[in-house]
Amino acid sequence: MSSNGGFGDAPKFPTPHNLTFLLRYWRRTNDIIALRMVERTLTGMHMGGIYDHIGFGFHRYSTDSKWLVPHFEKMLYDQALLAMAYIEAYQATKNDEYGRTAREIFTYVLRDMTSPEGGFYSGEDADSEGVEGKFYVWTENEIRSVLGEESDLVKRIFNIEEEGNFREEGRLTGKNILHMTGSLSEIASDLKVPVDKLQKLLDDARLKLFTARERRIHPGKDDKILVDWNGFMIAALSKGAQVFNEPAYADAAQRAADFILENMHDSRGRLYHRYRDGELAVPAFLDDYTSIIWGLIELYETTFKVRYLQTALDLTRDQIRHFWDSEKWGFYLTADDAEEVLVRKKQIYDGAIPSGNSVAMLNLLRLSRMIANPELEMMAVQIGQAFSHSIQQAPSGYTQLLAALDFAVGPASEVVITGDSQADDTKAMLAALRQEFIPDKTVIFRPGEIELPEIIRLVEYTRYLSSTDGRATAYVCQNYSCKLPTTDTGKMLELLNVP
Repeated sequence: MSSNGGFGDAPKFPTPHNLTFLLRYWRRTNDIIALRMVERTLTGMHMGGIYDHIGFGFHRYSTDSKWLVPHFEKMLYDQALLAMAYIEAYQATKNDEYGRTAREIFTYVLRDMTSPEGGFYSGEDADSEGVEGKFYVWTENEIRSVLGEESDLVKRIFNIEEEGNFREEGRLTGKNILHMTGSLSEIASDLKVPVDKLQKLLDDARLKLFTARERRIHPGKDDKILVDWNGFMIAALSKGAQVFNEPAYADAAQRAADFILENMHDSRGRLYHRYRDGELAVPAFLDDYTSIIWGLIELYETTFKVRYLQTALDLTRDQIRHFWDSEKWGFYLTADDAEEVLVRKKQIYDGAIPSGNSVAMLNLLRLSRMIANPELEMMAVQIGQAFSHSIQQAPSGYTQLLAALDFAVGPASEVVITGDSQADDTKAMLAALRQEFIPDKTVIFRPGEIELPEIIRLVEYTRYLSSTDGRATAYVCQNYSCKLPTTDTGKMLELLNVP
C-alpha cells in the first residue's frame, strides 16, 4: 500500500472491493492496520483531484500516485462500488465524513446519471470541446470572478494557485484541479473558526461554483442503461437508504429495479444486457444476473417487499439453469443458449469490477440463509472450490470472492425481526441493526400486524416466529437454528457480536 492510500503506483484505480474485503478482515481479526489502510485510502481519494469537489462523484482513476490528476471520465460502477465502501466504512468507524461522501455520490448520480424512466446511465466522458478535463478545471481568475471575497477561503481549501497545479507535457497550464491537502477540521482549526461554520461557508461557495460550471459545455454522456452496473447502483442506494434512513434512495433503487424487470426482458422472460432509446441489445451475461440479484437482495432488506426477494430467487434459478457448469462447477460468462462462441469462458478475477462468479458466491450464500436452502449454499462452496488454485496463487486479485469466503466461514447470522411494521419500536430495532457494520448477516422481516404474511410462503420457518407481547422482537439464528427471541435491541446486537 502506498503512503497516499490505495495499492500500487500510477495509474491508480479505486478498486473498492479491496477496501470492503479489508473491512471484513479487520472485523474478523481486529487488525487495526487493515482498518487504517481502508481509512487512508478513502480519505486520500476524497481529498484528491480524483473526486469532483464541485459536482461530486469520482473520476475513473488517478494518473499519478497521489490521487491528484484524474482521467476525468466518470463511470456508474465506480460511483456504486465506492458508495458502498464509504457506507461500510461509516458503519465501522462512525466517521461522518465517510457518510457525507456516500451521500454526495448519490446526489451526483440522482441529479446527472438517472434516466427519466428510472434506470441509471453508464458514464460521462472525460473531455468537452475536444479537451480532457476542460469542464472540471479552474483558473484563479475564474474562481475570483464567481466568488469575489469568498475566493480566498476556497483557494485555501482547494489549493488554487495563480500559475495552476495542472500540468500538460510537464508545464503548468494556469488551470487548477481542486483538491485538499488537509481535512476541513484541520483547516478550521488553523483558521480558528468552528468546523460547522466553515462547512456552511464552503457549501455556499461550492453551490456558486457549481452554478457557474453548469453554464460550461458539458462532457458527453453515455446514456446506455446496463443491467450489471445498474445492479451495483441499486445495491448501493439500498444500503444508503438503510444506513442513512433516506426514503429517496430506496425510491430511486426501486424505480431502477422496476424499470429493468419490466423493460429488459424478452418474450421468454430472459434478461438483456443493454437498453437505449427503447431498444434492447445483447443477451445478458453472467454479470448482469449476479449484479441485479445483488441489488434485489439489498432492496428486499431495505423495503421488505417480498416480490424483490422472489425475483432474486427466480433470476437465480435462471442463472443456474443457463450458466452453471455442473461438471467442473462455477458459472460461465455466457448462457448455454447464447450466440455460439469458440470457448465458453469463466471469469473470476476481481478487477475494476467484481467478477460474476465472486458476486454469485455471496448471493448464493445470502439467499441460502434467507430461505433455509442448503443446496444454494453447497453451490456457493463449489464456486470457491472450483477456483481455489487461482485464488491461492494470488489472493489479492480475488477480494470480492474472499469477502464471500468470509461470509461462508462465518459465523453468519440470520436475523428475523417481527413486529408491527409501523410501530416505533420496530423502526428503532431495524435502525439499530442497520447502523452497525455486520457484513455476515441476512435480515428477514415478518410483519406482526398480518396473520399470515406473504414472507411465510418463501421463508417457511418464519411461520412460527412471532412477536413477544406485541413488541418488536428479534430472532438471531445461526446454522438454521435460532436463539431465544429478544425484545431488547442491545441484546440483539450482543448476539451478533457487536461490541
